[in-house]
Amino acid sequence: MTANSRNPNALPIYVQIAELLIRDIAAGRLIDGERLPPERDMAANLNVSVGTLRKSLAELEKKGMLERIQGSGNYIRETGTQNSVYAMFRLELPEGGGLPRADILSVDHLEKPSDLPEFGTSPKGSRVRRMRYLNDTIIAVEEIWLDDSAGKVDQALLSDSLYRYYQQQLGFWITRAEDRVSVRALPAWTPATFTKPAGETAGYIERFSWSEGPEPVEFSKTWFDPDRATYVQRLK
Repeated sequence: MTANSRNPNALPIYVQIAELLIRDIAAGRLIDGERLPPERDMAANLNVSVGTLRKSLAELEKKGMLERIQGSGNYIRETGTQNSVYAMFRLELPEGGGLPRADILSVDHLEKPSDLPEFGTSPKGSRVRRMRYLNDTIIAVEEIWLDDSAGKVDQALLSDSLYRYYQQQLGFWITRAEDRVSVRALPAWTPATFTKPAGETAGYIERFSWSEGPEPVEFSKTWFDPDRATYVQRLK
């Protein structure tokens, strides 16, 4: 299991494993009724203890996505809820799934620039720039703006999941989002370590996100490498 050890606020390992399995179920890499490998084999493959793996499996069982049959094994149940930390993260590896994580490039509190579309109620916002991974694969760079009316982002407390940070640190939850997918040139601030240079065309996602109010509280821009990731929206 690959953990983002550089981030002290990274999700606990057992939650990361549970999220990885949930994304594999959503992508069809694990199917309803499939028997998982023995726990000791799974733990060894993920490089975690059996105890940590069992905590992960318990999370899936609570969500109704896993059935544990004494003397037989652990079985995937697709009938459960896919209530996931990354439920709104739509990028996947070409083969499906992949655990999202992020390197924070910068966090700033600024006046909203004139080229941003209208969102929220404040003239100011927190701007977060990150480079995104699925497992260990670099896939995207993103810029997220949170309206000041919803709170200010503290870089020292950020985890890989910004929506989880909103819930735990700012007291609100993103309830819905609207995505617009196209292509666009990578921004000038694209890190040299990204897969493509600044100015080169990449996949592009604009997202407005809402909490409980009528105005979106967040606007984000994501540039992704289409050779390494695919935008996936599943309808059920």
